[in-house]
Amino acid sequence: MRVSGLLHLLALIFCLVITWVFVRSYINFNMKTNRLPRWMGDCSVPSPASRLVKTKCGLSKSCPDNFFAFKISSGAANVVGPSMCFEGQTIMSPVKNNVGRGLNIALVNGTTGKVMTQKYFDMYSGDASLLVKFLKEIPEGMLVLVASYDDPGTKMNDEIRKLFSNLGSTYAKQLGFRDSWVFLGARDLNSKSPFEEFLKNNPDVNKYDGWPELLELEGCVPQKVY
Repeated sequence: MRVSGLLHLLALIFCLVITWVFVRSYINFNMKTNRLPRWMGDCSVPSPASRLVKTKCGLSKSCPDNFFAFKISSGAANVVGPSMCFEGQTIMSPVKNNVGRGLNIALVNGTTGKVMTQKYFDMYSGDASLLVKFLKEIPEGMLVLVASYDDPGTKMNDEIRKLFSNLGSTYAKQLGFRDSWVFLGARDLNSKSPFEEFLKNNPDVNKYDGWPELLELEGCVPQKVY
């Protein structure tokens, strides 16, 4: 009886040791592979991507204080419309259904960052005088965001080109049929804007057959402080 009892005790101890070794090995294995049992929750180390700081408008880096974040994308051929983001807010896009063929323009208060107006002007078959009137009536202190879509140049005339040049544009003077253009200027800018991209419609190098590729412009524009 004593031998039998001793054997049972040894068997029990052996089972406990084997169980302990198995549990320890299982936990060590999962720790090495950054996986723990479901009942222990997800304690894996966050990846570098998950630790990235989210920026306004998806910019590559955050803007400093007293600067506004923006991103402007032109349209892609005559298929995908343009988009504009300002301070983390999408202000014009195909999803919002407030973009159209020609020139898409948004006015933003340069001091408060408040979006004041969003309009688009058909530069292929529209009335160019409507754009002239709009540009002449832009109040002082306004930031002017512009994105082309499909054709921004057919209805262009010298008066419109001069008005855009007065807003700080370098390329308005040569904007033509189906060119791609993105621009951020200001009503009372005294020099050329650093925020502008332009791509000429060229059948030899166009990405979309009859249209050049879309353009993207992003950056940090200083807040206007009076």
